[in-house]
Amino acid sequence: MRFRVIVFLLIATVVGAGVSAQDLQPLTFLLTFVPNVQFSPLYIAIEKGYFADVGLDVTIEHLDEPVVVDLIAAGQRQFGMVSGEEVIKARAKGRPIVYTYAWFHRYPVGIVAPEGTGIESVADLAGRKVGIPGRFGASYNGLITLLAANGLTEDDIQLEPIGFNAPENFCKGIVEASVVYINNEPLQIQSRADMGDCGDVKQVQVFPVADVSALVSNGIVTSEAVLADNPELVRRVITAYDRGLRDAILYPAEAYTIATKYVENLPLPPVLAQLALWEQTVIGGMTAAAPPTVVGDRLNALLGTAEPASEEMTPRARAAQYREALPELLIDLAEPVELLQFRVLLSTIALWDADVLGQTTLEAWQATQDILLQTGQLKAPIALEAAFTNAFIPGE
Repeated sequence: MRFRVIVFLLIATVVGAGVSAQDLQPLTFLLTFVPNVQFSPLYIAIEKGYFADVGLDVTIEHLDEPVVVDLIAAGQRQFGMVSGEEVIKARAKGRPIVYTYAWFHRYPVGIVAPEGTGIESVADLAGRKVGIPGRFGASYNGLITLLAANGLTEDDIQLEPIGFNAPENFCKGIVEASVVYINNEPLQIQSRADMGDCGDVKQVQVFPVADVSALVSNGIVTSEAVLADNPELVRRVITAYDRGLRDAILYPAEAYTIATKYVENLPLPPVLAQLALWEQTVIGGMTAAAPPTVVGDRLNALLGTAEPASEEMTPRARAAQYREALPELLIDLAEPVELLQFRVLLSTIALWDADVLGQTTLEAWQATQDILLQTGQLKAPIALEAAFTNAFIPGE
């Protein structure tokens, strides 16, 4: 607890130096799902005062995605996280919502399969039983995209709706492969396999949708009315969130530590609390000596004295090197189950990171619309140019 307290005291100091609470404009930001470590960019932007810096007092509300769309379209809320597919479908129904900043750069869906079973590509799934949450949403769109890219259709596989319970069904052998969110379930399945709790499975492999197509995933949406009447508010929200996302990419242990304030029962092993205190020095220079502990020795060996980073490396490049080294760094320093959600965060960061954060392309929107048309979720194409904007993305 000592390290957790220190980190939150440091965060409180930063926030306390900003605008007084009385001067802040209240704003509710809508999220889907439940509190989760993957929402850490928003948590960071709140806790480190990035929203306060632009005059906003942000609170979070979790709702189902259709409700988020309805509230924003009706002007009852101003901002939320919504998938690209839902933006297209909403606009097809006359709901005036607009996508303004991409949270995920790479589409987070893929197919997980065991190694050593004759499945070496998606094409090898022909005739096999493949699990999926259901014929809806990003999972279904991702599956159809992967199948088409490998010369298959849904009729070529045995599609088995299993709900959001891929690890259990996969490890019991109920399905031979499963559509999953690649930053989460494959890690859970591999963890079970490592403990001998996944049948005959020893190692898993993943086939990401993003390897074959650039579909639009979740991002910040607002309404046409807010864009027209208060573009400066849009800019403020995106600027603050962008700062939070950049910090999460650079300082994952700090991001995880901050998330423990929002995510109930999220474990915080001491090693992550320690890393949260040292990351800015590590990413900033990568040669400074860490405190004389096992963690410090390993930091120096992996990122400092053993292989000093080039002075010409950008902080983002240093951060990528650091994240790549973390699994080796953390060996034996915490129980695997305590680190599982941190590994989920690391995998998620890889899906966020991009040369230009927040940006989407017309080509990606077109690919997303094509899948919706192909699967009958959309009856006719819409004018995609009005569905998104990159005008508010901060410069690098």
